[in-house]
Amino acid sequence: MTVLDLRGTPCPLNFIRTRLALEALAPGSTLQVWLDAGEPDRLVVESLQGSDQVKQLERIPQIDGSVQLKIIRG
Repeated sequence: MTVLDLRGTPCPLNFIRTRLALEALAPGSTLQVWLDAGEPDRLVVESLQGSDQVKQLERIPQIDGSVQLKIIRG
């Protein structure tokens, strides 16, 4: 599993880094992305939904206000 901590990273840089990390993975691999809640979380999730590179996307809110995304590459 590849872990990418993008908390504190501004939009759209967080989406670009997520997309590049996802492209570097083999199909079936898991990418775990940590994001700030709100706009960063919303924009990354919306941008990845429907992508042929995403087999599964799970959004897990955290107690500290951040969001963890578990993405399985398609």
